[in-house]
Amino acid sequence: MADYEIFALGDFALQSASTLWQAQLAYKTYGALNAARDNVVLIPTFYAGHHTDCELMFAPGRAIDPAKHFIVVVNMFGNGLSSSPSSARPPIDRASFPRVTIHDNVAAQHRLVTHLGIERIRLVAGFSMGAQQAFHWAALFPDRVGSIAAICGGAKTSPHNFVFLEGLKAALTADAAFNDGWYDAPPVKGLIAFSRVYAGWVYSQDFYRQREYTRLGLASIDDVLRFSEQRYRSRDANDLLAMLWTWQHADISANDRFDGDLAAALKAITARAIVMPSETDLYFRVRENEIEVRHMANAELRPIPSIWGHAAGRGTNPVDNAFIDGALNELLR
Repeated sequence: MADYEIFALGDFALQSASTLWQAQLAYKTYGALNAARDNVVLIPTFYAGHHTDCELMFAPGRAIDPAKHFIVVVNMFGNGLSSSPSSARPPIDRASFPRVTIHDNVAAQHRLVTHLGIERIRLVAGFSMGAQQAFHWAALFPDRVGSIAAICGGAKTSPHNFVFLEGLKAALTADAAFNDGWYDAPPVKGLIAFSRVYAGWVYSQDFYRQREYTRLGLASIDDVLRFSEQRYRSRDANDLLAMLWTWQHADISANDRFDGDLAAALKAITARAIVMPSETDLYFRVRENEIEVRHMANAELRPIPSIWGHAAGRGTNPVDNAFIDGALNELLR
């Protein structure tokens, strides 16, 4: 039995002018809405993550606490739980699944939040693609968002980040078994190649040199590679590619409201924001966030002093979690 709820969106119009037929958002709530209805924390999922993966971001006694907050974790389109290539029915299944943007995700989430009777969100907290969604929430619905915590993610995917993702895509789709997305069995060789490429990017050079992977219970680099394979072989290849496209095209100004003017979109963010890149992230770079924060009226750049690379924001390193919780506590006060 599923441990999440489904919000039926019906036939959902996308930015691409395509329609996501019989669209669904999978979500889970934790804690309870208080009488004042002002304790809502929204957490969008990240790349290849499910709501269960986001549970590392909160716990009793931590900054985001189910005893204090009403936590809504929403699964992204394409992650296998919300509408995805792997679950959609013909003619939008598998390789024919329509292109979905971060804007589309946030527009759908806005409908969900409204359905739940929530008028204002105290905090939108997101890691990686979750951070991209947090930026979008603050720019598109400034009257609904009190604060955002953008952890290891940006308002717009940088050119270098885009190219990094092209490498992942090429590794996965080079497997002949992928069959242009019309496979009947998983393209295992492609998924393994994808996983091994990703392992070189998600952690920093210092992470490997100092053998920080032992903190994950891994004894060797080979263990790290197998750990990565275990994660991504558990996901559908078309789902991974759908989310990858969404990531590549993330841009808070790519809509009718801002018409490509990134500075104007960033200036529209009035929510209190703490933007937390990892100092050693290889693709969501500190420099990109530094440029973005300059245009935000109520934002602070607070890099995570970590050698865990992008994974500093993932929730698996207690030292990094303590740093992030410090910022979250400030936003929630």
